[in-house]
Amino acid sequence: MSNERRVLVYPDKNALVESVSARFLSKTADVIRDRGVAHVCLTGGTVGIAVLAAVSTSPARDALDWSKVHFWWGDERWVAGASDDRNEKQAREALLDGLDVPAGNVHAFPSTDGGLSLDEAADAYASELASFGGDELAAPRFDITFLGVGPDGHIASLFPDREGIRETERTVIAVRNSPKPPPERLSLTRPVLNASARIWLVLSGSDKASALGLALAGASYTEVPAAGAKGRKRTVFFVDRDASAEVPERLIAQDY
Repeated sequence: MSNERRVLVYPDKNALVESVSARFLSKTADVIRDRGVAHVCLTGGTVGIAVLAAVSTSPARDALDWSKVHFWWGDERWVAGASDDRNEKQAREALLDGLDVPAGNVHAFPSTDGGLSLDEAADAYASELASFGGDELAAPRFDITFLGVGPDGHIASLFPDREGIRETERTVIAVRNSPKPPPERLSLTRPVLNASARIWLVLSGSDKASALGLALAGASYTEVPAAGAKGRKRTVFFVDRDASAEVPERLIAQDY
């Protein structure tokens, strides 16, 4: 079983999004065939949502049995449920609302208007994860986890030199004083993310080039959280040409 990292470079954002969306449909179909069910962890951000929108318009979309797919999120902004800032709302509008997915298969983080405090919301999502982890696991092992990467190298809501990226006991954390607004968030922790079979990091734009270069050059994951993302089977950086500016040529894969 290989868990090496691969970097796939595309000429522009559109080519990147189309390729990732096609691979997602293909791989999810493979997982359902092999395991009967697929657990997918989504991300927000411009590129992450663009991938979901591309899935929605793909001719292959309706060939997938979406009733066998469970959707989770790597992080969420602590805002009202109807807020446009919610990763969940953006994902629903881009893809999920158009799919025949049972309501119980969509595992959204709590929101500020749900009657829970931030810490209670973290505990509630941890309980939801545990209910799908079986007898021995604290969370399901995601088949595919999407991650965006910030210009500072953050993944999910795990930021450089913050407590969250160092957390190893909890599956979900409450994030306060986030360096990126809004200040309060909820996030999965690194052990949960890295228990995923496949981590797909999707990056676009020259503002991501430095973080990507550092992550691949062996930077500490506490300083560049993206450097610590590593799936059990495979870790793939899907990037456009602008984001790849600081990636050594020897690390760029010719194919998946």
